[in-house]
Amino acid sequence: MDKLREMEVFVAIVDRGSFTGASEKLGMSTPAVSRALNSLEARLGTQLLARTTRTVRPTDAGVGYLDACRKVLDAITEADANVAADHLNPVGTLTVSAPVLFGQRFVAPLINAFALRYPEVNVNAVYADRTTRLLEEGVDIAIRIGHLGDSTIFAVPLGTVRRRTYAAPAYIAAHGEPSHPRELMNHHCVSFTGVSSPFEWVFNENGSRLPVRLQPRMIVDLSPAAVLAALDGVGITQLLSYQAAPEVLDGKLRALLTAFEPEAVPVNLLHIERRGASGKVRAFVDFVTESLRSNPHLQDEDATAT
Repeated sequence: MDKLREMEVFVAIVDRGSFTGASEKLGMSTPAVSRALNSLEARLGTQLLARTTRTVRPTDAGVGYLDACRKVLDAITEADANVAADHLNPVGTLTVSAPVLFGQRFVAPLINAFALRYPEVNVNAVYADRTTRLLEEGVDIAIRIGHLGDSTIFAVPLGTVRRRTYAAPAYIAAHGEPSHPRELMNHHCVSFTGVSSPFEWVFNENGSRLPVRLQPRMIVDLSPAAVLAALDGVGITQLLSYQAAPEVLDGKLRALLTAFEPEAVPVNLLHIERRGASGKVRAFVDFVTESLRSNPHLQDEDATAT
């Protein structure tokens, strides 16, 4: 039994005046209470309680140790209360990272609302289409799209998105619509490096990975540039489903080759504080998780829609 638990048992025996009373207070059996006290006295090498058949009282050594135990246990109780208060009224600087377009559309509004809700927290928002290294870069929380390989971080699942292929109706009218991914070799393609390899796009055929080699007409490193190129009819592009959602809804882009879409890509909220997370981290995780999980662009039914 740990030292703190033994202290709790000792204080409870004195407060309740008996081993039975201590067992009721702590939810332990009377023999377990007795064993804890015996262990404590053996470790200290002194008798803490004078016992008779009717009474239990502290010895001289026990009186001094009782006061020390109360101070230790009170300090722990106060520390626990401070942590809880920190969660309810967080302070400090919180650094949050998210992909550029995802961050602008879905994370930035939540960060703004969080800043208004918790005025003692300063937020440093970093939007970048690259993998953020939390520990090395001092990032408290990151939204990551993709499969995870780092076991040192704690992941809160938010949903999924799909890697999809898009083209403008005008492009399809002029060049035709591919019926199989291999036909992309005969089309103008716009590769977005944040989603696919510039010269190889990956599809799924009958449950198997299907890579297709390309000679892209254009290569871009920002999703809005890929969307704009597709809208202007430069060529077919491959994006994550949320990145083209407004344009698809407006009929300005169409999803192609939907029968060959790869498996869904997970979206996670990451932080490195598995247990005892700081108040600002816990508050932000609680504040944004349900909102992002209910976002229709992260729902599986949205991910499979055409």
